[in-house]
Amino acid sequence: MTRDAYDIIIRPLLTEKLTELRENQRKIGLFDLDAANNVEIKKATERALNVKVEKVSVMNVGGKIRRIGRMAGKKPDWKKAIVTLKPGEKLEIFEGV
Repeated sequence: MTRDAYDIIIRPLLTEKLTELRENQRKIGLFDLDAANNVEIKKATERALNVKVEKVSVMNVGGKIRRIGRMAGKKPDWKKAIVTLKPGEKLEIFEGV
């Protein structure tokens, strides 16, 4: 079973810390499919965003416990990827953000 690049990369992460990393260190943050590994994330990023990737770092983020009155629930766990672009590469979609 092969997955499409858009099945692996769910959405970009836009936080203050990742904005700083993108501007200074050529790194972008992505919200990824839980079952994807570093190689799949690298290929999907290169295919979907048309950039050359130097390195991929992946973190598993645990979901938070949320309460509504007496009831407690848990948000789902998710995977965060920090992708380092090769020198000279830039993403056009983040230029105006």
